[in-house]
Amino acid sequence: MIVYGKRVVEYITQKHGDIVKELLISKKLDKKELKKFQSFKINFIDNKTAQKIARNGNHQGYFAKIDFIPKEWEITGEKIVVLDNVTDMGNIGAIIRTSYALGVDLLIVTGIKELKWQNVIRTSSGAALDMKILVFQNILELLNILKTKNYTLIGADFGGECKIKAKKTALILGSEGEGLKRKVKEKLDKIISIKMQNDFDSLNVSVAAGILIDRITNEC
Repeated sequence: MIVYGKRVVEYITQKHGDIVKELLISKKLDKKELKKFQSFKINFIDNKTAQKIARNGNHQGYFAKIDFIPKEWEITGEKIVVLDNVTDMGNIGAIIRTSYALGVDLLIVTGIKELKWQNVIRTSSGAALDMKILVFQNILELLNILKTKNYTLIGADFGGECKIKAKKTALILGSEGEGLKRKVKEKLDKIISIKMQNDFDSLNVSVAAGILIDRITNEC
C-alpha cells in the first residue's frame, strides 16, 4: 500500500516506523529532512512517476510504502460514532481524524462493503492507523447490539436537543444526501441537532460530525 502527502508521511514515520517499507521522494530534501528520514530506505523518483502514483493528487513529493493490515475490533468503550451510508472516503477520513483527536473510543462504518484504506489513512492525516475502526454491514443489527450493551443511541437530525449527556453514547450520522433512514430513527433514544442561522440548513457531514462529537465527548 502506498500513501502520499507530507503530513501523513511524517506522521507515519514518526509514530509507525515499523510498518514503513520504503519512502518514495520526488523533491530535493535538505539536510534536516534527510536526517529525519535517515532510518528509512529512500528511493528518489521523478515528478512524472510521482504524479502517476498519486493519480494527479496533491502528493507534495512524499510517498510511503507501508505494510498495513486492519485489525478486528470489539464493540467497547463509552463513546462510539456510527456512520450510516457515508460513502465518501474524504468525509470518512476527516471524521476519523476528528474522532481520534476528540477521544472517541470506536468508529463504526456501515452501508459500505469495505474501506479504501489508502484514502482514509491519507485524508485522516494518519489517524486511521490509530483509531479503532470497525466495518459493520447491517445498521439495524448494529443498533440492536448497541442497545443490548446499554448505549444511548443519539441520532443527528433536525428538531433535537442541543447537547445530550449520557455515560455510554453512540452518535449515529447519516449520509449527506439522505440523512438518517426512518427505520434507524425508530430505534434512537434521542435526537441531537445543530442550530442553524441565516436561513441555512446544510453542513458537510464531516463538519457536522466535528461539532456533534465535541458535544458528546467534552464537558467544556
